[in-house]
Amino acid sequence: MLEKITEIIREYKGDNSIVVNNETVIKDDLGMTSFDLIQLACSVEDEFDIEIPDRAIKDFKTIADVVSFIEEQ
Repeated sequence: MLEKITEIIREYKGDNSIVVNNETVIKDDLGMTSFDLIQLACSVEDEFDIEIPDRAIKDFKTIADVVSFIEEQ
């Protein structure tokens, strides 16, 4: 799952050199804005065929938060 999320982030940012792990802080380490986070969530929804409520998106601080949410679905 981490690999797929990494692919999504690389595609969105247009940078294949991005490396993420569970501890990666989305806004600080990846320089993503709130808008970027919403776009990331939309891509994750499409990829994993899930729905992410807005309240859950604002709780995504690290990649581990995203992975945990997906695993719970």
